Amino acid sequence: MTDPTAVQTFTTDLPSSARGYGWMLGGKDNYQVDRDMVVEILQRFPANLDSSRANRRFLGRAVRHLAAEHGVRQFIDLGCGLPTDNNVHQVAQNIDPNARVVYVDTDPLVLAHGRALLADDATTTAIITADMRDPNAVLNDPQTRRLIDFNEPYAILMFSVGHHLRDDDGHPRFLIDALLMAGPRINYLAFSQAVDENAHRGRQMADTFNAAGIPWQNRTPQQVDAMLDGLEVVEPGLVNVQEWRPDPFEPKLPPIPADLAEWEGASKLTPEAYEYGGVLFLP
Repeated sequence: MTDPTAVQTFTTDLPSSARGYGWMLGGKDNYQVDRDMVVEILQRFPANLDSSRANRRFLGRAVRHLAAEHGVRQFIDLGCGLPTDNNVHQVAQNIDPNARVVYVDTDPLVLAHGRALLADDATTTAIITADMRDPNAVLNDPQTRRLIDFNEPYAILMFSVGHHLRDDDGHPRFLIDALLMAGPRINYLAFSQAVDENAHRGRQMADTFNAAGIPWQNRTPQQVDAMLDGLEVVEPGLVNVQEWRPDPFEPKLPPIPADLAEWEGASKLTPEAYEYGGVLFLP
């Protein structure tokens, strides 16, 4: 896997986390090296397929809730990944066609595909190259300043990227606060990350990803709670994302690729490992 927090050059001989994650969601923009990486990871940590897809569904529910129930019309999506169905701007613009979204990533394939997808939506969307560990780079990018009015409420989206922010890189809470405090009004955070109530297995997963060149820090749910302490939570709070306002009518994801079908439902074998998150705001 590659490092999603470091600016990359395009290559097809090294696996990409964005392309691998996109494949688990049913995407087509990947290479054999990405598929091999995903299969190797799932052989060791089979719950990852279910948790990846649960996280994508959580993205849709959280963005719809922020737009419909809290009136949020501005979103900054950190580590956005490859475009797929029901992207943030599509979900938000179903509520309000004028909703504005800034996508942030470092993977060149993500940037190329994102810019192609957004070519007809430049008045309301943009994708920028920035390290999500550098809030100043995100907040001060000309495209961010063009689209985001920091005098109005906005939402920071950190879907399945919390585990890429290690404590030894600078505590993630400092970065979160810097992003949320850029404007004077109530601002929101949609957050999720891989957790494991079995701390030993969580460390094994972190070791596996770090050895592959991608920064990773599994946390327990209690450690995530402590990291986000002081922010107010929207009901039902921080939970397994499958339990966050489930909606039987939400759009379905593309089918699981046939090569990954054997891992569908495997999360039932390790129920202590899942994607954990929720929606929060500054008090």
